[in-house]
Amino acid sequence: MVRNLKWLGAAFEAFLGIPILGGLFIISMGYSPLGFMLAFHIVVLILSLTRLNRLSFGPIVGITASVLGFIPIVGMMLHWAAAIALTIDALTTTRERSRVTKDTDPF
Repeated sequence: MVRNLKWLGAAFEAFLGIPILGGLFIISMGYSPLGFMLAFHIVVLILSLTRLNRLSFGPIVGITASVLGFIPIVGMMLHWAAAIALTIDALTTTRERSRVTKDTDPF
């Protein structure tokens, strides 16, 4: 699940990093996509910490891109960096460990 969310975040960040289209989308929506992506990256970071027991760098770069994304050229480059970081993070993320453990003791 966490790996799929990282792939989804990478796709969103790649869309927001498209030079004119991404900027027009953000501005036309009143900068709300940046707020949504900030919340999304925080949720992915928390899920990564709780389910995978590791700190993921992709959502951290995404949080930075969401906070500073309103700056025209810097925001575009940060969205690119976030898309790349989330892609690498998704590729290196293993499946979550199962919370259910088998009890081998019959008693």
